[in-house]
Amino acid sequence: MHLNFALVLGSVVVGFLVGLTGMGGGALMTPMLVLVFGVTPSAAISSDLIAALFMKPLGVVVHWHRKTIQPKLVRYLCYGSVPAAILGTYVMHRLGSTKSAEKHLELILGAALIVGAAAMIGRAFFPTRKVVDGPLQINRALIITVGVIGGFMVGLTSVGAGSLIIVMLLLIFPHIRTDQLVGTDLAQSIPLTAAATLGTLLFGHVQLAVTASIIVGSVPAVVAGSFLSSRAFTHTLRPYLGGVALISGLKYVGMPTGALGVAAGIILIVATVIAVRSARVPTFDAPAILVEPALEG
Repeated sequence: MHLNFALVLGSVVVGFLVGLTGMGGGALMTPMLVLVFGVTPSAAISSDLIAALFMKPLGVVVHWHRKTIQPKLVRYLCYGSVPAAILGTYVMHRLGSTKSAEKHLELILGAALIVGAAAMIGRAFFPTRKVVDGPLQINRALIITVGVIGGFMVGLTSVGAGSLIIVMLLLIFPHIRTDQLVGTDLAQSIPLTAAATLGTLLFGHVQLAVTASIIVGSVPAVVAGSFLSSRAFTHTLRPYLGGVALISGLKYVGMPTGALGVAAGIILIVATVIAVRSARVPTFDAPAILVEPALEG
Protein backbone atom coordinates (compact mmCIF):
# COMPACT_ATOMS: atom_id res chain seq x y z
CA MET A 1 0.00 0.00 0.00
CA HIS A 2 1.52 3.33 -1.10
CA LEU A 3 0.43 6.81 -0.13
CA ASN A 4 -0.61 9.16 -2.91
CA PHE A 5 1.18 12.39 -1.93
CA ALA A 6 -0.96 14.55 -4.21
CA LEU A 7 -4.03 13.11 -2.46
CA VAL A 8 -2.40 13.73 0.93
CA LEU A 9 -1.95 17.41 0.04
CA GLY A 10 -5.53 17.66 -1.20
CA SER A 11 -6.72 16.08 2.04
CA VAL A 12 -4.80 18.67 4.05
CA VAL A 13 -6.80 21.42 2.34
CA VAL A 14 -10.14 19.64 2.78
CA GLY A 15 -9.45 18.70 6.40
CA PHE A 16 -8.59 22.29 7.26
CA LEU A 17 -11.79 23.57 5.64
CA VAL A 18 -13.89 20.94 7.46
CA GLY A 19 -12.52 22.01 10.84
CA LEU A 20 -12.77 25.69 9.96
CA THR A 21 -16.32 25.85 8.61
CA GLY A 22 -18.09 22.73 9.87
CA MET A 23 -18.84 21.62 6.31
CA GLY A 24 -18.84 17.86 5.98
CA GLY A 25 -15.96 16.17 4.24
CA GLY A 26 -18.45 14.48 1.92
CA ALA A 27 -19.32 17.80 0.31
CA LEU A 28 -15.64 18.51 -0.42
CA MET A 29 -13.58 15.31 -0.12
CA THR A 30 -15.76 12.98 -2.18
CA PRO A 31 -15.98 15.37 -5.18
CA MET A 32 -12.21 15.83 -5.03
CA LEU A 33 -11.65 12.06 -5.07
CA VAL A 34 -14.02 11.48 -7.99
CA LEU A 35 -13.41 14.54 -10.15
CA VAL A 36 -9.69 15.13 -9.52
CA PHE A 37 -8.26 11.69 -8.73
CA GLY A 38 -10.64 9.50 -10.76
CA VAL A 39 -11.79 7.31 -7.85
CA THR A 40 -15.10 5.52 -8.46
CA PRO A 41 -18.05 7.04 -6.55
CA SER A 42 -18.62 3.95 -4.37
CA ALA A 43 -14.94 3.71 -3.40
CA ALA A 44 -14.72 7.46 -2.80
CA ILE A 45 -17.78 7.43 -0.53
CA SER A 46 -16.59 4.37 1.41
CA SER A 47 -13.01 5.65 1.83
CA ASP A 48 -14.20 9.11 2.84
CA LEU A 49 -16.51 7.66 5.51
CA ILE A 50 -13.73 5.60 7.08
CA ALA A 51 -11.26 8.49 6.96
CA ALA A 52 -13.84 10.79 8.60
CA LEU A 53 -13.88 8.50 11.64
CA PHE A 54 -10.21 9.39 12.18
CA MET A 55 -10.52 13.00 11.03
CA LYS A 56 -13.30 14.31 13.27
CA PRO A 57 -12.57 13.22 16.89
CA LEU A 58 -9.60 15.57 17.31
CA GLY A 59 -11.74 18.47 16.13
CA VAL A 60 -14.40 17.48 18.67
CA VAL A 61 -11.78 17.52 21.46
CA VAL A 62 -11.02 21.13 20.59
CA HIS A 63 -14.70 22.12 20.70
CA TRP A 64 -15.33 20.16 23.91
CA HIS A 65 -12.50 22.00 25.61
CA ARG A 66 -14.02 25.31 24.45
CA LYS A 67 -17.50 24.25 25.66
CA THR A 68 -19.11 24.75 22.25
CA ILE A 69 -20.92 21.39 22.12
CA GLN A 70 -24.60 20.97 23.03
CA PRO A 71 -24.82 17.36 24.36
CA LYS A 72 -28.62 17.01 24.28
CA LEU A 73 -28.81 18.10 20.67
CA VAL A 74 -26.09 15.55 19.89
CA ARG A 75 -28.04 12.79 21.64
CA TYR A 76 -31.34 13.37 19.82
CA LEU A 77 -29.62 13.70 16.45
CA CYS A 78 -27.87 10.36 17.00
CA TYR A 79 -31.13 8.59 17.83
CA GLY A 80 -32.07 9.11 14.20
CA SER A 81 -28.75 9.26 12.38
CA VAL A 82 -27.01 6.11 13.65
CA PRO A 83 -29.51 3.50 12.39
CA ALA A 84 -30.24 5.56 9.27
CA ALA A 85 -26.51 5.65 8.36
CA ILE A 86 -26.28 1.85 8.40
CA LEU A 87 -29.40 1.69 6.23
CA GLY A 88 -27.80 4.14 3.78
CA THR A 89 -24.67 2.01 3.37
CA TYR A 90 -26.86 -1.06 2.82
CA VAL A 91 -28.79 0.74 0.07
CA MET A 92 -25.47 1.72 -1.56
CA HIS A 93 -24.43 -1.96 -1.41
CA ARG A 94 -27.70 -3.03 -3.02
CA LEU A 95 -27.07 -0.65 -5.92
CA GLY A 96 -24.07 -2.82 -6.82
CA SER A 97 -20.68 -1.94 -8.31
CA THR A 98 -21.32 -2.24 -12.03
CA LYS A 99 -20.66 0.65 -14.38
CA SER A 100 -24.36 1.56 -14.52
CA ALA A 101 -24.63 1.28 -10.72
CA GLU A 102 -21.69 3.68 -10.31
CA LYS A 103 -23.42 6.08 -12.69
CA HIS A 104 -26.65 5.90 -10.70
CA LEU A 105 -24.70 6.49 -7.49
CA GLU A 106 -22.99 9.47 -9.12
CA LEU A 107 -26.40 10.97 -9.94
CA ILE A 108 -27.60 10.44 -6.37
CA LEU A 109 -24.40 12.00 -5.05
CA GLY A 110 -24.84 14.96 -7.39
CA ALA A 111 -28.43 15.50 -6.24
CA ALA A 112 -27.33 15.38 -2.59
CA LEU A 113 -24.59 17.94 -3.23
CA ILE A 114 -26.96 20.26 -5.09
CA VAL A 115 -29.57 20.16 -2.30
CA GLY A 116 -26.99 20.57 0.47
CA ALA A 117 -25.05 23.34 -1.25
CA ALA A 118 -28.16 25.22 -2.36
CA ALA A 119 -29.51 25.11 1.19
CA MET A 120 -26.20 26.35 2.57
CA ILE A 121 -25.99 29.23 0.08
CA GLY A 122 -29.67 30.10 0.53
CA ARG A 123 -29.32 30.20 4.31
CA ALA A 124 -27.16 33.32 4.00
CA PHE A 125 -30.19 35.29 2.77
CA PHE A 126 -32.08 34.66 6.01
CA PRO A 127 -32.03 37.72 8.29
CA THR A 128 -29.54 37.67 11.14
CA ARG A 129 -31.27 37.53 14.49
CA LYS A 130 -30.03 38.55 17.88
CA VAL A 131 -29.81 35.74 20.41
CA VAL A 132 -32.53 35.66 23.01
CA ASP A 133 -31.43 34.77 26.53
CA GLY A 134 -32.94 31.67 28.10
CA PRO A 135 -33.11 27.94 27.38
CA LEU A 136 -33.52 26.70 23.84
CA GLN A 137 -36.46 24.32 23.56
CA ILE A 138 -36.07 21.16 21.50
CA ASN A 139 -38.75 19.40 19.52
CA ARG A 140 -37.44 15.87 19.94
CA ALA A 141 -39.30 14.35 16.99
CA LEU A 142 -38.08 17.12 14.68
CA ILE A 143 -34.43 16.76 15.74
CA ILE A 144 -34.55 12.96 15.42
CA THR A 145 -36.04 13.39 11.93
CA VAL A 146 -33.14 15.68 11.02
CA GLY A 147 -30.80 12.92 12.21
CA VAL A 148 -32.59 10.30 10.11
CA ILE A 149 -32.38 12.39 6.93
CA GLY A 150 -28.75 13.35 7.47
CA GLY A 151 -27.69 9.88 8.59
CA PHE A 152 -29.23 8.12 5.60
CA MET A 153 -27.62 10.55 3.15
CA VAL A 154 -24.23 10.17 4.86
CA GLY A 155 -24.43 6.38 4.60
CA LEU A 156 -25.51 6.53 0.96
CA THR A 157 -23.40 9.41 -0.37
CA SER A 158 -21.08 10.59 2.48
CA VAL A 159 -22.82 14.00 2.11
CA GLY A 160 -25.01 15.24 4.95
CA ALA A 161 -23.19 15.57 8.26
CA GLY A 162 -21.76 19.03 7.71
CA SER A 163 -24.06 20.27 4.96
CA LEU A 164 -27.63 18.99 5.22
CA ILE A 165 -27.66 18.58 9.02
CA ILE A 166 -25.90 21.83 9.77
CA VAL A 167 -28.26 23.77 7.50
CA MET A 168 -31.36 22.12 8.97
CA LEU A 169 -30.13 22.99 12.47
CA LEU A 170 -29.59 26.59 11.40
CA LEU A 171 -33.16 26.77 10.12
CA ILE A 172 -34.54 25.31 13.35
CA PHE A 173 -32.27 27.34 15.66
CA PRO A 174 -31.43 30.59 13.83
CA HIS A 175 -30.07 32.10 17.07
CA ILE A 176 -27.41 29.44 17.70
CA ARG A 177 -23.82 30.70 17.76
CA THR A 178 -21.59 29.59 14.88
CA ASP A 179 -18.92 27.89 16.99
CA GLN A 180 -21.62 26.03 18.96
CA LEU A 181 -23.25 24.88 15.73
CA VAL A 182 -19.93 23.63 14.33
CA GLY A 183 -18.95 21.93 17.59
CA THR A 184 -22.33 20.23 18.02
CA ASP A 185 -22.40 19.06 14.42
CA LEU A 186 -18.88 17.64 14.64
CA ALA A 187 -19.74 15.83 17.89
CA GLN A 188 -22.89 14.20 16.54
CA SER A 189 -21.05 13.19 13.39
CA ILE A 190 -18.73 10.82 15.31
CA PRO A 191 -21.34 8.15 16.22
CA LEU A 192 -22.99 8.82 12.86
CA THR A 193 -19.72 8.24 11.02
CA ALA A 194 -18.92 5.19 13.18
CA ALA A 195 -22.24 3.63 12.18
CA ALA A 196 -21.65 4.49 8.51
CA THR A 197 -18.12 3.06 8.76
CA LEU A 198 -19.48 -0.20 10.19
CA GLY A 199 -21.92 -0.43 7.31
CA THR A 200 -19.18 0.45 4.83
CA LEU A 201 -16.89 -2.30 6.10
CA LEU A 202 -19.76 -4.75 5.76
CA PHE A 203 -21.13 -3.57 2.42
CA GLY A 204 -18.77 -1.00 0.86
CA HIS A 205 -15.92 -0.79 -1.65
CA VAL A 206 -12.98 0.52 0.36
CA GLN A 207 -9.60 1.32 -1.24
CA LEU A 208 -7.04 1.21 1.57
CA ALA A 209 -4.41 3.35 -0.19
CA VAL A 210 -6.97 6.10 -0.81
CA THR A 211 -8.24 5.91 2.77
CA ALA A 212 -4.73 6.03 4.26
CA SER A 213 -3.77 9.05 2.14
CA ILE A 214 -6.89 10.92 3.29
CA ILE A 215 -6.21 10.14 6.95
CA VAL A 216 -2.56 11.23 6.83
CA GLY A 217 -3.44 14.57 5.26
CA SER A 218 -6.73 15.47 6.90
CA VAL A 219 -6.34 14.53 10.58
CA PRO A 220 -3.82 17.22 11.60
CA ALA A 221 -5.44 19.77 9.27
CA VAL A 222 -8.92 19.45 10.80
CA VAL A 223 -7.47 20.26 14.23
CA ALA A 224 -5.86 23.42 12.90
CA GLY A 225 -9.12 24.43 11.26
CA SER A 226 -11.11 23.78 14.45
CA PHE A 227 -8.97 26.23 16.40
CA LEU A 228 -9.98 28.97 13.96
CA SER A 229 -13.64 28.00 13.45
CA SER A 230 -15.10 30.84 15.53
CA ARG A 231 -13.31 33.57 13.58
CA ALA A 232 -15.49 35.94 11.55
CA PHE A 233 -13.91 35.13 8.19
CA THR A 234 -15.52 31.67 8.21
CA HIS A 235 -18.82 33.42 7.30
CA THR A 236 -17.10 34.84 4.23
CA LEU A 237 -15.51 31.54 3.22
CA ARG A 238 -18.56 29.29 3.56
CA PRO A 239 -20.52 30.64 0.51
CA TYR A 240 -17.58 29.90 -1.78
CA LEU A 241 -17.24 26.35 -0.44
CA GLY A 242 -20.97 25.86 -0.90
CA GLY A 243 -20.53 27.10 -4.46
CA VAL A 244 -17.77 24.54 -5.11
CA ALA A 245 -20.02 21.75 -3.81
CA LEU A 246 -22.88 23.01 -5.99
CA ILE A 247 -20.71 23.05 -9.12
CA SER A 248 -19.53 19.52 -8.31
CA GLY A 249 -23.13 18.37 -7.96
CA LEU A 250 -24.06 19.90 -11.33
CA LYS A 251 -21.09 18.12 -12.89
CA TYR A 252 -22.20 14.79 -11.40
CA VAL A 253 -25.72 15.06 -12.79
CA GLY A 254 -24.36 15.62 -16.29
CA MET A 255 -24.59 19.35 -16.97
CA PRO A 256 -22.78 20.11 -20.27
CA THR A 257 -19.40 21.82 -20.00
CA GLY A 258 -20.56 25.09 -21.57
CA ALA A 259 -23.59 25.37 -19.32
CA LEU A 260 -21.44 24.38 -16.33
CA GLY A 261 -19.07 27.27 -17.06
CA VAL A 262 -21.98 29.72 -17.14
CA ALA A 263 -23.39 28.25 -13.93
CA ALA A 264 -19.97 28.53 -12.26
CA GLY A 265 -19.80 32.23 -13.15
CA ILE A 266 -23.27 32.87 -11.73
CA ILE A 267 -22.48 30.89 -8.58
CA LEU A 268 -19.24 32.88 -8.09
CA ILE A 269 -21.17 36.15 -8.34
CA VAL A 270 -23.86 34.95 -5.88
CA ALA A 271 -21.21 33.69 -3.44
CA THR A 272 -19.42 37.03 -3.61
CA VAL A 273 -22.66 38.92 -2.92
CA ILE A 274 -23.32 36.68 0.07
CA ALA A 275 -19.76 37.08 1.35
CA VAL A 276 -19.93 40.89 1.09
CA ARG A 277 -23.35 40.89 2.76
CA SER A 278 -22.05 38.68 5.59
CA ALA A 279 -19.16 41.06 6.17
CA ARG A 280 -21.53 44.03 6.48
CA VAL A 281 -24.24 42.45 8.63
CA PRO A 282 -23.43 42.64 12.35
CA THR A 283 -23.15 39.38 14.22
CA PHE A 284 -24.25 38.87 17.81
CA ASP A 285 -22.25 36.92 20.34
CA ALA A 286 -24.18 35.02 22.91
CA PRO A 287 -23.57 33.18 26.13
CA ALA A 288 -23.62 29.39 26.01
CA ILE A 289 -27.08 28.18 25.03
CA LEU A 290 -28.80 25.74 27.35
CA VAL A 291 -30.54 23.05 25.35
CA GLU A 292 -33.45 21.35 27.04
CA PRO A 293 -36.06 18.93 25.69
CA ALA A 294 -39.52 20.36 25.35
CA LEU A 295 -40.96 17.59 27.51
CA GLU A 296 -39.27 15.56 30.21
CA GLY A 297 -40.08 11.96 30.74
